[in-house]
Amino acid sequence: MELTDTQQAILAMIAERIEAEGFPPSQAEISRAFGFKGVRAAQYHLEAMEAAGAIERMPGRARGIRLLRTPAAPQRELPLASMEDAVRLPVLGQVAAGLPIGAGIDESSGPDSYLVLDRVLFSPSPDYLLKVKGDSMRDEGIFEGDLIGVHRTRDARSGQIVVARIDEEITVKLLKIGKDRIRLLPRNPDYAPIEVQPGQDFAIEGLYCGLVRPNR
Repeated sequence: MELTDTQQAILAMIAERIEAEGFPPSQAEISRAFGFKGVRAAQYHLEAMEAAGAIERMPGRARGIRLLRTPAAPQRELPLASMEDAVRLPVLGQVAAGLPIGAGIDESSGPDSYLVLDRVLFSPSPDYLLKVKGDSMRDEGIFEGDLIGVHRTRDARSGQIVVARIDEEITVKLLKIGKDRIRLLPRNPDYAPIEVQPGQDFAIEGLYCGLVRPNR
């Protein structure tokens, strides 16, 4: 199981604190460092990191975290020697990561609306980038202003993060397909799930396949 960008950053923070102070940060300290509204989000990420085999948590201890995986090295600027591994992606408008909004996809973006990125940042290979608006996917490590890679496809499995269109509105959510309904789930408890209603114009526009975070 792979870690999200946020979980990689938390792993790096834990490693730095252990090296500098001899003990890991508390859940409250992780929450403050990453701007979470409470320790619930930090707990969610730590549980996911433990399930992925990156850490081990020791019950009954406030700072009971042991590293099992070395944090990934930070992404460096793409060198010219690696241009054969680069991909040139258009940046197309915005996608809502809160309630769907009418941003749509602006396919008339000028020639400056492109980024050249290392293709290893994404899986599967993306066709374009969309700028995220909102924070409903916060606990998945997707924040407002991020550029998410989208692999253009109409097919998706339950449990995948998708870019979906509902009545011409565009949003990014976790897809859940039930026997008699389709739901689009946020990864932030402040937001309600979206249930696709009969008769709505609904389509999968693509699969989320990674992100880049512009310098703020």
